[in-house]
Amino acid sequence: MKNSFDDDGQPKRTGTLLTATSHIITAVIGSGVLSLAWALAQLGWIAGPIALMAISIITLYSSSLLTDCYRSPDPVTGRRNYTYMEAVKANLGGIKYKLCGFAQYGFFVAASIAYTITASTSLAAIKRSNCFHKIGHNHPEKCHEKSYPFIIVFAVIEIILSQIPNFHKLSWLSIVAAIMSFAYSLIGLGLAAGKIAGGGNDVITTLTGVRVGVEVATNAQKIFRVFQAIGNIASAYFYSTVLIEIQDTLKSSPPENRVMKKASTIGVLITTVFYMLCGTIGYAAFGNNAPGNFLTGFGVYEPFWLIDIGNACIVLHLVGAYQVFCQPLFAYVEQWCSNSWPQNKLISKADADGVSTMFKLVWRTLFVIITSLVSMIFPFFNDMMGLIGAATFWPMGVYFPVEMYLVQSKTQRFSTKWIWLKLLSWACCLVSIVAGIGSIQGLISSLTKYEPFS
Repeated sequence: MKNSFDDDGQPKRTGTLLTATSHIITAVIGSGVLSLAWALAQLGWIAGPIALMAISIITLYSSSLLTDCYRSPDPVTGRRNYTYMEAVKANLGGIKYKLCGFAQYGFFVAASIAYTITASTSLAAIKRSNCFHKIGHNHPEKCHEKSYPFIIVFAVIEIILSQIPNFHKLSWLSIVAAIMSFAYSLIGLGLAAGKIAGGGNDVITTLTGVRVGVEVATNAQKIFRVFQAIGNIASAYFYSTVLIEIQDTLKSSPPENRVMKKASTIGVLITTVFYMLCGTIGYAAFGNNAPGNFLTGFGVYEPFWLIDIGNACIVLHLVGAYQVFCQPLFAYVEQWCSNSWPQNKLISKADADGVSTMFKLVWRTLFVIITSLVSMIFPFFNDMMGLIGAATFWPMGVYFPVEMYLVQSKTQRFSTKWIWLKLLSWACCLVSIVAGIGSIQGLISSLTKYEPFS
């Protein structure tokens, strides 16, 4: 029937403000929230909240620019761009299109690794808290848990869920995952507030964060940690890589860009409130010795059952977030292979997407297995989150949205708006550079003293 299809001939999209907001919250409030207490411990009470607010505002502004690039050349009546890469190709073309693909899909791979590490850490924390509850807190060595068996458990779950046909079928999973993100954030806040109320003389917070000669040995270490903390905050807000894909699930009326701007505003505002609470209350609870994952830092405290529920919610959330980021990658690789080898029966077959079900099963399973193996070998949560933020915050979150907006809006060179947007882009480029330096140094430091599978 004619009414069953959109203007591009595709089946009618059914996404709404609710589903788009759920996708955004699922993508944004992920493992990044868990490192915010640690990030504030590096930056202190002044720079920490300022960095959180600044990156929040930048994220919301750049997202607003990006929503107008879903259709080209007109943001309401133009031709649809189904992916971020297609939007870049339509507006910028050439080498920038290829660089965008490298950055976007590289981010998806890195995010899947980071989420696997985080989920396995939370599963291990559940077993550890149960162990402490059973035998007491006097023998911590008896409750040490290796993370790699839990990586295998998470991988099995993702192998099954990876067979979901495409991004449009993820709405139910995103809504569940978004609810889980609220649940574990609230539990973490409650536990942190309880820890603060319980008092203790061992918690020290400062205006400038960790102190040289006390929590860190040298000025260089302090600087590198500050850089890494900025990367962690940037990665915590990041969802630009899937914004166009989320927008492509929306109904065409009202206009997709209008709905997406509302969804982005709601999602980022909710995220900022949670992040500010989790970061500041988490820092107040743990002080300058805040753990990289503030919820697993409660592993030796009671009530153990509440800690277990919080960590279980993290796992359930990351199960959904993994798919939100990986489904666009799955679709791209499958379509590319189908176009490259159209006569290959193993790859191309007449199903809904023109891709063999067997090929999907094999390729998606191999992807989950490979990313899980990498997670076992390099389980460095903070370093990984900082590196992801550094590598993608500027190009995907600021540079491409700004450049596409300037082209689509035909903004005159050297006008006030042009100069402002260019200055914003280069300032964010500097943020990415310093964050990358800090994360690489942290990764090198972690590698020098780590034994795989230990």
